Amino acid sequence: MTLDLLEKLESKIQNAVDTISLLQMEVEELKTDKVALAEKAEALQSANSKLTEEHQQWQSRLSALVGKIEEAEETL
Repeated sequence: MTLDLLEKLESKIQNAVDTISLLQMEVEELKTDKVALAEKAEALQSANSKLTEEHQQWQSRLSALVGKIEEAEETL
């Protein structure tokens, strides 16, 4: 009976070790994914900043053009 209990215990320990190994591999994969996502987020934030700046420049240029059109209409 003692041998049977030891075999069951050994089996449970091996299952636990296997599960831990799988979880460790998943953790490493998630860490890699996290780094990739952080880099992508940084690139997207940079692109967003650039687009926001371009949008503001276009707004300024359009406002200036509208102002010139209004001035031209007033002089007519």
